[in-house]
Parts: sequence; C-alpha cells; structure tokens
Amino acid sequence: MSSTIFIVEDDQTIISVLEKQLQQWGYQVLLPADFQQIALECQHAAPDLVLMDISLPYYNGFHWTKAIRDFSEVPIIFLSSADDQMNQVMAMSMGADDFIAKPFDLTILLAKIQALLRRSYQYGHQATNFSLGDRRFLPAENLIEGTPNVLLTPNESRILLLLLEQRGKIVARETIIEALWQSDEFIDNNTLAVNMTRLRKKLASSGIDDLIQTVKNKGYLIEEEQL
Repeated sequence: MSSTIFIVEDDQTIISVLEKQLQQWGYQVLLPADFQQIALECQHAAPDLVLMDISLPYYNGFHWTKAIRDFSEVPIIFLSSADDQMNQVMAMSMGADDFIAKPFDLTILLAKIQALLRRSYQYGHQATNFSLGDRRFLPAENLIEGTPNVLLTPNESRILLLLLEQRGKIVARETIIEALWQSDEFIDNNTLAVNMTRLRKKLASSGIDDLIQTVKNKGYLIEEEQL
C-alpha cells in the first residue's frame, strides 16, 4: 500500500508541482480543505507524512505542528523559504522531524521523504526492548511504556535506541546526525540539540532523569550503570 502525504501549503504552483511529482513517485496526496482546521483534518486523514509550510492562512505552520503533536507523532517535514536558523530551530522545537528550504530540489525532497518514512515505519521492528528503571522502551513503537505511556517522535526514538545500543560508549554528534538524516549536508548541531532537548524532557516526564549525559566537545553517553 502506498504512503499518504498531507501537503499543508497554500501556494498553488508549489502544490501543483508537488502533487504531480509525489503521485508519479507512487504516493497518495491529500490537501487541506479548510486552513482553519488543519489539525482536525490531519487527525481524520491519518497520513503517513506531513509536508508543512511556515506561512499559511490564519495560523502558521509552527502552530499546526504543535497542535498535531498533541495527538500524533506523524513525521513532519517543513518546507519554507524562511530558511534562517531561527526558523529551523523553531520548527524542530515544535516537533518537526526535518526542514528543507525553498526553492528545493525535488530529488533531495524525495530522498528526505523516503528516508523519514523508512526510519519511521520500518527501522527498529526487530529491535530489542530496553528496561529503563520501572519502564520499558519499545523502539518499534516509538514508545516508553509506563503510567502514563510516553510517545516519542521517530527521531527521538532513533536517538535513544542508538545511545542504548552503544551504552557505556561516547556517541559522537556526527554519528547521530548521520544515523538520523543519512547526511550532515543540511543539518547542524542545533537541529540535533533541539531533538535531544525534547527527548530529555520526555524522559524526565517519565521519571527518568539524567539518563543521557553530554560529553563536552565529543558527543553523548548513557552509562552502563544507569540502566
């Protein structure tokens, strides 16, 4: 079954190009019927991935990403001409998984979509579950099981899995970036830092404090004795 992509964009030229290309690549495409009801439409449609612009009618893409994250961990890629670093950090802070600036190369966009879908829905299906105190981390479900359960985004889950697989060893920032995004060409340390901050907050909300250590100028570490 082909993946469904929800395009939240109001530029008709861009919509036309994206819709045509995505359908040629075998994806199903959904478009908003009402820009005041983006979150509700996303919840009902349950797409496999969302392409989100920043500048939209009524509310911007940051608003809708935060609203979607209240009920879903669907992968979200921001598409925006506003490509300054602050907007990228803001997008990641609201829960985006990736960011690509307009004008963009369609082959690069396809590669990012394929990579994000692959790591969101395929990676980790055979992964071992991990005990985190009185909780369990289920990589295949992007979930920290407990009371209550805590959902992770695909990127947060991938970071935690990578650090747990290498527990007792320092994992370089570059290694994590490569594992998550398959390239560091469009990603900087700020993007990783935002994802790491979100993950740590979710761990803390589960009662798991100080699990991930920062090793200055080297990377991140989970100590063996912390598990």
